[in-house]
Amino acid sequence: MGRRPLLLLLLSFLAPWATKALRPALRALGSLHLPTNPTSLPAVAKNYSVLYFQQKALARHLHICIFQLNHYKTPLVDHFGFNTVKTFNQRYLVADKYWKKNGGSILFYTGNEGDIIWFCNNTGFMWDVAEELKAMLVFAEHRYYGESLPFGDNSFKDSRHLNFLTSEQALADFAELIKHLKRTIPGAENQPVIAIGGSYGGMLAAWFRMKYPHMAVGALAASAPIWQFEDLVPCGVFMKIVTTDFRKSGPHCSESIRRSWDAINRLSSTGSGLQWLTGALHLCSPLTSQDIQHLKDWISETWVNLAMVDYPYASNFLQPLPAWPIKVVCQYLKNPNVSDSLLLQNIFQALNVYYNYSGQVKCLNISETATSSLGTLGWSYQACTEVVMPFCTNGVDDMFEPHSWNLKELSDECFEQWGVRPRPSWITTMYGGKNISSHSNIVFSNGELDPWSGGGVTKDITDTLVAVTISEGAHHLDLRAKNALDPTSVLLARALEVRHMKNWIRDFYDRAGKQH
Repeated sequence: MGRRPLLLLLLSFLAPWATKALRPALRALGSLHLPTNPTSLPAVAKNYSVLYFQQKALARHLHICIFQLNHYKTPLVDHFGFNTVKTFNQRYLVADKYWKKNGGSILFYTGNEGDIIWFCNNTGFMWDVAEELKAMLVFAEHRYYGESLPFGDNSFKDSRHLNFLTSEQALADFAELIKHLKRTIPGAENQPVIAIGGSYGGMLAAWFRMKYPHMAVGALAASAPIWQFEDLVPCGVFMKIVTTDFRKSGPHCSESIRRSWDAINRLSSTGSGLQWLTGALHLCSPLTSQDIQHLKDWISETWVNLAMVDYPYASNFLQPLPAWPIKVVCQYLKNPNVSDSLLLQNIFQALNVYYNYSGQVKCLNISETATSSLGTLGWSYQACTEVVMPFCTNGVDDMFEPHSWNLKELSDECFEQWGVRPRPSWITTMYGGKNISSHSNIVFSNGELDPWSGGGVTKDITDTLVAVTISEGAHHLDLRAKNALDPTSVLLARALEVRHMKNWIRDFYDRAGKQH
């Protein structure tokens, strides 16, 4: 079974991995969150209403977490061609409890690879600052995810339909939606828009400000690995950060994981060993020799996901987890110098923290790692076309088995699955790579615990392209709702982000006043 380059959780946040192998997820990348049921309530919300309106309907909003759910009927399937007028229903959410027509603002979440309700529920920062910024909150769903399917149930059945699944088309959707909001909501026409997103959504927020600066006065791009392309950063930086998280969370923790791969190889070399592994790891299905690479990829993905959601409080973003989950995991991985069987029993205890912290799971399924709210099919296609992120491991600087970046291998697998081949240089051609100093008003935030920070902007580029570093932050911790256990570093980061947003809003109204 081939090993596909690490690419799945973004994001948000984003988020998990490809079905075939070692691909860290831009999938959840986040971006970002709650249990597998996208309609689940955030912990802070006691009242939650989902309403359906035609695009010009008005709504009353009850309590803090009530939003209206509209179907926007004008996005073109292809914004850049002129021989088709086909449209589709794009879903978006609007919350206006604290919005003020005089001096207000619009915070626009650039939806990533999943159900927009899930991202809405898990981007508590926007809800927390809405009153202070007098803001209307808008959460726009990304085409081909959630309910925003340009070709309905046939969206993924024909590769010709998938030709319109690109970041450029998604950004154009957002631009058209903003125009629609300003045209149809009284008081919104002359208000500043700020793009906000995490993980892949953070990349989209930054790119939206770059490509549509006349439509967004600024952008907050949280945990946005806009430089995880081509050779802009070393291909091994992602897994090196994962390893550092585990090394710092417990004595000999990363070394135990490093030694587990050979232990698995040895134990799986016989039929009795495969049977023993199945039982020791409490797997739902018996292992065969053909499953071993997939097993190791599944375990690797688990360590990656833990690094992304190593939050200072209990959370259920990808799975229900305790506070500082890597520290809890590492309690079982203190001694690498034990027998293969004991080491793998310890590995099971560590895996069980991620997959069965609630104690409700009877067996572990190596085909499942994260929430179903993320769009696996869509992200797999994007990773095979323009979102081509090189990843590699060497087993020395990291705790994983060595694996080099192999573009040809990826290309062949993409062609087999989708009938397309990746364009690894297109994102840097389209969005500039590291040559972005001509742009302005973007805050790039990154947590030092987050492996995606290796591909993010972590130093100021100009006075208005600003990097915010969160020393105790995992994947877009700053976009999550405020919590009593938040470390000081994220409190300071959020305060700085709000200060920049207030400056952008003030400058917008200052310019508007001078024009009148």
